[in-house]
Amino acid sequence: MKAKTGLKKRPFTIPDHILEGESKISASLKETESLITKVLGENDDFHVKHFKIFGQNNATILYFSNLVNQDHVNKDILRPLMYVPEHLLTREKPINKLIDIIMTETLYHGQAKVTDSLDKLIEVLLRGETVILVDGVIEAIHITTREVEHRSVGQPETEQVILGPREGFIESIDTNIAMLRYRLPTSDFQVRTMKIGRLTKSTVCYCYIKGVANETVITEVEERLSAIDIDAIMDVGYLEQFIEDNHFTPFPQIQTTERPDKTVANIAEGRVAILVDGSPFALLVPVVFNQFYQTAEDYSSRFLMGTFARVARMLALVFSLVFPSLYVSLIAFNPELLPTEFAVAVAGGRAGVPYPAVVEVLIIEISMEILREATVRLPRQVGGALSIVGVLVVGQAAVEAGLASPITVVVIALTTIGSFATPAYTAAFALRMLRFPIMILAGIFGLYGVMIGIILTFNHLLNLKSFGVPYMAPVSPGNAEGMKDVVSRSPLWSMSKRPSFLQTANRKRQQQNDNE
Repeated sequence: MKAKTGLKKRPFTIPDHILEGESKISASLKETESLITKVLGENDDFHVKHFKIFGQNNATILYFSNLVNQDHVNKDILRPLMYVPEHLLTREKPINKLIDIIMTETLYHGQAKVTDSLDKLIEVLLRGETVILVDGVIEAIHITTREVEHRSVGQPETEQVILGPREGFIESIDTNIAMLRYRLPTSDFQVRTMKIGRLTKSTVCYCYIKGVANETVITEVEERLSAIDIDAIMDVGYLEQFIEDNHFTPFPQIQTTERPDKTVANIAEGRVAILVDGSPFALLVPVVFNQFYQTAEDYSSRFLMGTFARVARMLALVFSLVFPSLYVSLIAFNPELLPTEFAVAVAGGRAGVPYPAVVEVLIIEISMEILREATVRLPRQVGGALSIVGVLVVGQAAVEAGLASPITVVVIALTTIGSFATPAYTAAFALRMLRFPIMILAGIFGLYGVMIGIILTFNHLLNLKSFGVPYMAPVSPGNAEGMKDVVSRSPLWSMSKRPSFLQTANRKRQQQNDNE
């Protein structure tokens, strides 16, 4: 399943050292503190507080006030360290064992670690941890006290929920992983974390189920992520552009989702999910084309309802891709294929239009794309009003001015509605892009041009791969078991095996109806 990534492979490294010539903590508290404050001290939210541990050892606590929970710092760190616990009143506390006493008998915190690296201290401070330095000790304690305000878990904004859970990912990666673990309470669920981005040091994790996901795919995901060398990773879209197989195709080779339930369903099938701290989306790999017109509701509803909705979406997908091209080819080249009354009505409607059908359709289609983009970028309160004005007023004015025929406006409107039926935005955008070259071919060669465009599109799809998996699987290469979940949605009890094209380590997902 190994696929060519097109990226130069290099070992993953932590971002460059910030402190030149210094890598270890000094036994002198003043020296270590001055080195850290030299790097971070110009920030107004960087706090340095001096105190005495157990009333006898000089120490310093350092943190960024905007990144930590101040109550935790005061109650769980400073209070137990400044006052001697009763069980330590009569015991000696030698300097060489002070760190061990603090870690095992004093601190009221479960996420405390010890390090002797200055670079590590700089990194954890910038991530919102609290650092404790003790005079005469060549090690420091860093404690997870990070608390950054973020929005609460709500309904997904980009994927409307009809049947199923109403939770959506948020920007906090810890919360997102918690939502996945909540749905996958198994020891086989694995989370692997790395840092990417020399400046942002973004936390990136990939999740899978051990014993189900293909080990080759897991290794490939790790290698492609490790090969990324960039200053900043702000969203999963940055990663997608680096790790996809083919960079010059309009079709997405990685699926993006905002829904934890959909992510878990794909992980259970044998895929790998990739999350980035600060992004409310997850990437799913590998993917095939039929995933982009399927929805989670297909599986939450009864199979007859799911099949009907899926067939309707597939028809809308084909409709949105070729309907304008068919209209152009029939009007400009083969009007004899139309019923006589309809051909006469169309000719009458186009009597005052001064340019060919292909130019007319391209103008209206481009105008529709501009209107759609403008609607997306405007505030919601204004966007709805603009769409109504654009469709009703501008469309009617264009017809009355003789710039477009009524039938052309109807064709473009139906095509736009059909594109909205595609659940995945990235797949719908690919079809919107392909409409234009196919329309141009239709304007030059007629129906032959439409067929040429469709053949070239399918040929391109057949050559695509996603992490080594054929993009058109299970249609090509064909697989009878996989075809149960392509056009129709077979009953869940009849799909006892995971998709064969994923080459999962464990094919069985239910014992019944399994003759192997």
